[in-house]
Amino acid sequence: MDFKDLIKQRRSIRTFTSEPVSEEQERLLLRAALMAPSSKGKHSYYFKVVRDRAQLEALAACRDAGTQLLAEAPMAIVVMADPAVTDIWVEDCASATSYILLQAEDLGLGGCWVQVRQRGLEGGPSAEDTVKRVLSLPDNLKVLSMVAVGHKAIERNPQNEDKLLWDHVL
Repeated sequence: MDFKDLIKQRRSIRTFTSEPVSEEQERLLLRAALMAPSSKGKHSYYFKVVRDRAQLEALAACRDAGTQLLAEAPMAIVVMADPAVTDIWVEDCASATSYILLQAEDLGLGGCWVQVRQRGLEGGPSAEDTVKRVLSLPDNLKVLSMVAVGHKAIERNPQNEDKLLWDHVL
């Protein structure tokens, strides 16, 4: 599949089969993340692969909504960065998250971006605090997102090019 077809086909997948993601697929997902562009080539991003069911279930409880898919996903990749390296860490992590999602699609896997930064439980801890506690992550790292990854339990229609917002191109 060439790139124009890949980006048309890639859709958020929130339902996965129980089939595990292979070690080779995991390596390719991380390879893609590590190749993502970063501000001034500083590569401020870090990644944590989570396959432990209890940890995935705990991560699924980090926000009020939109995270339950983590409890059912075979794995997740936490995307974070060291803000001391660059003030553009959010953009670095966003780029890496997108690369993971595109690589997942290329491998025939499904994935979904789960936002962590500036999210949490109403009246409770931030999603980032929960993620850092569950995974014992270093204090100096800031978490942008998690990507749930697995084999697709459903297929979604490709993007509808007739719905592209060409009027947003100024």
